[in-house]
Amino acid sequence: SAGCFFTDDIQNQTSAVIQGDADPSSDTELPGVPTSPASTALLGAAAAGNGPASQAETSAQLTVDPLHSEQGEATAASASNEKDNLEMNKSPGNPNPSAELQWINIDLKEAQKHPVLSVSSFADTSSLSSLGAFSVGAEDQYGADEHPLWAWVSGGGCLVDLHSPLKWFTAPSGLSSSVQSLSLSITPAQTAAWRKQIFQQLSERTKRELENFRHYEQAIEQSVWVKTGALQWWRNWKPHKWMDVRVALEQFTGSDGMRDSILFIYYMYHEEKKYIHVFLNEVTIIVEVLNEAKHSFALYTPERTKQRWPIRLAAATEQEMHDWLSLLNMSCCESRRIQGPPSHHAIWSVTCKGDIFVSEPSPELEAGPQLMPCDQMFWRQVGGHLRLIESNSRGVVWGIGYDHTAWVHTGGYGGGFIQGLASSADNIYTQSDVKCVYIYENQRWNPVTGYSSRGLPTDRYMWSDASGLQECTKTNTKPPSPQWSWVSDWYIDFSPAGGTDREGWQYAADFPASYHGHKTMKDFVRRRRWARKCKIVTNGPWLEVPPVTLWDISIIPSSDADDEEAVALWAISDKGDVLCRLGVTQQNPAGTSWLHVGTDQPFISISIGAFYQVWAIARDGSAFYRGSVSPNKPAGDCWYHIPSPQKQKLKQVSVGRTSVFVLDKNGNLWYRQGITPSYPQGSTWDHVSNNIRKMSVGPLDQVWVIADKVQGSHSLSCGTVCHRTGVQPLEPKGLSWDYGIGGGWEHITVRGNATEASRAAVPDTAEENPAASKEGEDEKSKGKTEHSKTPLMVSENQELDRNSVNC
Repeated sequence: SAGCFFTDDIQNQTSAVIQGDADPSSDTELPGVPTSPASTALLGAAAAGNGPASQAETSAQLTVDPLHSEQGEATAASASNEKDNLEMNKSPGNPNPSAELQWINIDLKEAQKHPVLSVSSFADTSSLSSLGAFSVGAEDQYGADEHPLWAWVSGGGCLVDLHSPLKWFTAPSGLSSSVQSLSLSITPAQTAAWRKQIFQQLSERTKRELENFRHYEQAIEQSVWVKTGALQWWRNWKPHKWMDVRVALEQFTGSDGMRDSILFIYYMYHEEKKYIHVFLNEVTIIVEVLNEAKHSFALYTPERTKQRWPIRLAAATEQEMHDWLSLLNMSCCESRRIQGPPSHHAIWSVTCKGDIFVSEPSPELEAGPQLMPCDQMFWRQVGGHLRLIESNSRGVVWGIGYDHTAWVHTGGYGGGFIQGLASSADNIYTQSDVKCVYIYENQRWNPVTGYSSRGLPTDRYMWSDASGLQECTKTNTKPPSPQWSWVSDWYIDFSPAGGTDREGWQYAADFPASYHGHKTMKDFVRRRRWARKCKIVTNGPWLEVPPVTLWDISIIPSSDADDEEAVALWAISDKGDVLCRLGVTQQNPAGTSWLHVGTDQPFISISIGAFYQVWAIARDGSAFYRGSVSPNKPAGDCWYHIPSPQKQKLKQVSVGRTSVFVLDKNGNLWYRQGITPSYPQGSTWDHVSNNIRKMSVGPLDQVWVIADKVQGSHSLSCGTVCHRTGVQPLEPKGLSWDYGIGGGWEHITVRGNATEASRAAVPDTAEENPAASKEGEDEKSKGKTEHSKTPLMVSENQELDRNSVNC
């Protein structure tokens, strides 16, 4: 409508011209038109008027008359024979005023073989290379000097040569003089003026259309989606009990297009309807609760984590609970903009129920002017069931189930009850796990009948759990949760700590006491442990690593190494053998084969730190250091015995970059002083804390633990994630504890969190520590952290320690 004309060279057309059957040789050739049969098809449908008969023979000719700039002109290819001529329109005088749409299927590949085309011959064809032309209905006849109005044009079949620019404002010499005069009259200055005029017109139109409606609300879709249901809630006030409530999850889309959600819980209090609400962007974790009677789960926020009092809800069926868990987990992830698989630096943890959770660490978690409290960490669930997990910063993640089966992470996410967008479509596999449920048969000595199941009034139940506080008989003991099913009958367990006699009994002076496997004159009570196996079948991003069953595992906390470089991985089998995994890389995290490392007794814990420092704990509670481990010698050469702290029996060891921590069987955490590159065994043990169940030392020497008991403002929790704050090169033991999620947690690993940028700058300690060795200087020059940044402490019995080394 602006009076502008665009054209470009259309080539390779003449050999594909559709000819009439009366005069096969009559075709009008456009100048510069090519001969490729399948390269072009430019068809138009005129809105009115049969032109003169001479015009009907032209194949495709485009002209423009400047005097009629709002009209175009085209004539369609047709035959001069009136019998087979294809009508492009009908005149108003036609008895049938409505036009019949007539289609021509033109197969470009067959155009040369069949120059004569008819409607009937192509009535049933349907091909991607076919184009259709049809009339659009009857219009008024044109006068002598008038031209047809264009209704539709398609250039979809044109092959554009990318090497030749599109000449929109030029015309071929063969076109009419009016077109030439138009194209010659357009200069670059006129083009610029034309573009400026168009821009001004658009600006004025935008102003005209929008200025009067500024006061209108922005037209952004803001939807609200609500899911309601009936659940049970563990009420806040005493006496605490389950009560029926109505629950509504309200999910709304904000003005920024992002979703957020609120959970409402409606309850009755003294016949008055009340509610509590939770913003899901404040929820830090949603976790199933280990409850054999109810399908229950808990919601934690930072405030409720401090209280140790989560919101506990229970559903009527397992499926309903999983539906709510899946929906709430997905809503929490949407509110926090978290999706996809866990990162390589993720922190992994496992609950006492075997559920797996992962958290993406913030840079402010380990260092910075404002440390992030660990009760604000968001944990999302990953499908599967494991007893422990170990990871490193290159994305290699292994886990061990309760049945000691080894599993490797596939890189996926979701699984289990987590479905839909919150779960990856691939890398999810079936996973099963088997664990034992234990109950105890208790008896007291009677001078007349000997040992019997009739105890004193103050005694524990004659069939109980390990504590004796809960009555557990063979008939009323159920699997840990409804997801588990029994796979064996009850049998006597001959493997409890302290040993048993031939019938499985353990003896003691009284309940509770230390038990032993033989009767003495002072033993007046005895107990026997019964076991029964149960099994769970789920799925998650885990693949089994057969055939060796494992007890413990450790992966070297890698730095910025080559992706193809092998990752050192050490493990302990369930029989206590020490193993080294070969062929573990970032591309093949499962590795290829096991290498056995000889020991003189069974081991129970192992850890490999930076620079291939391997420490281990034997079953008798003693510590060992493996010498000469390197990439070229992955198994090392010999074990060095390390004396235990104050004759304590150790149960776990964890090695970071320069720090070594051990945990004894009484829950005490110890730090190894005096470790240097020249003397990696260290010198003495320093006590750090008690009340520890499990611990993990990361590649930045950060210390995280599972605390046994933590007192909150409302309740006590057992099994709580805690973070050691104040850990610095000159203060490797840290200063205090920061309490996080809990309770019910069994395991945590921070071995992958190697975010160097978040670590505070460390002053050079060469002047502070003149005893730093030459090897330490070499390590520092290679860009590695110097081992001797911990103050060197040489004890008087250092020579004694060296002499007590056992190879």
